[in-house]
Amino acid sequence: MNPTEEQYAGCFLGLALGDALGAPFEGGLIERALWRVIGQTKDQEARFTDDTQMALDLANSLIRNKQLNQSDLSQAFANSYHWSRGYGPSTARLLKRIRKGESWEIANKTTYPQGSFGNGAAMRAPIMALFLPENSRTLTAYTQLSAQVTHTHSLGIEGAVLIAQATAFLLQHPANPLNLFASLKEHCHTLEFSSGLQIAEQWLVQDYPTCPKEVAKLLGNGMTAVRSCVTALYCALRFLDSDFLTLLKFIKSLRGDVDTISAMAGALWGAYHSLEQLPNSRIEQRVQIIQVAQRLYQLHRKGR
Repeated sequence: MNPTEEQYAGCFLGLALGDALGAPFEGGLIERALWRVIGQTKDQEARFTDDTQMALDLANSLIRNKQLNQSDLSQAFANSYHWSRGYGPSTARLLKRIRKGESWEIANKTTYPQGSFGNGAAMRAPIMALFLPENSRTLTAYTQLSAQVTHTHSLGIEGAVLIAQATAFLLQHPANPLNLFASLKEHCHTLEFSSGLQIAEQWLVQDYPTCPKEVAKLLGNGMTAVRSCVTALYCALRFLDSDFLTLLKFIKSLRGDVDTISAMAGALWGAYHSLEQLPNSRIEQRVQIIQVAQRLYQLHRKGR
């Protein structure tokens, strides 16, 4: 099945809605208090975080170049950086160094010599699926390259590939969502991810009513790719037959990295259901986000 323009828009807006609506519940008391102050625009729209901003940067870079250009992407990330988007400390340092002229190949190893294994590359990976939904091998290769601009650790990259492949599958196989696990096993090369996928698949096949505490303990609720990507996938699949806000309510109850897990799960849910099923929540740049998704769809239809 070929994905539709409505699915493209649903995927990107689902990412942004998950991010913006999850952000007020992110982190500890200090982080939540700060977001109460800066979390709305002057027009009383919910602001999104770095998750959506970097997804927009990636999408616009792909549209400009009609291919993945790592140098252009790194500059786009650096130019868009602003502390009020909630960038993590290591990402902030990396982007400031790029903005000052340092090469991304050097800057991405300054904080973590072995590379970051956070979920920052995974949170924007649905965009790679919108760019290359029908070629699994090329999608993996391009997602790896897009991740390397900020995340060079193998676990951070594998998490991004997992989310990209899951998004592509749901864009094309909405009738059989649980068959996704068989497909993902081809792209998981570490025990950390494969064991999490096994747990998630077993819960879903058995329709096991997990509680938030159990999901957080066994799959995770943190900022690393290993402790968030499978969680987002599980939540999206568990609530495919529920409305979007029910999905977000469950993720909020997990606590931890609520905005990013909600962004990844929201993108997956939106890719499956399409735009019309998403709530009409007021978030900044809603129309622009849909328009960027539509341009990605047009690029896909033209074969780039």
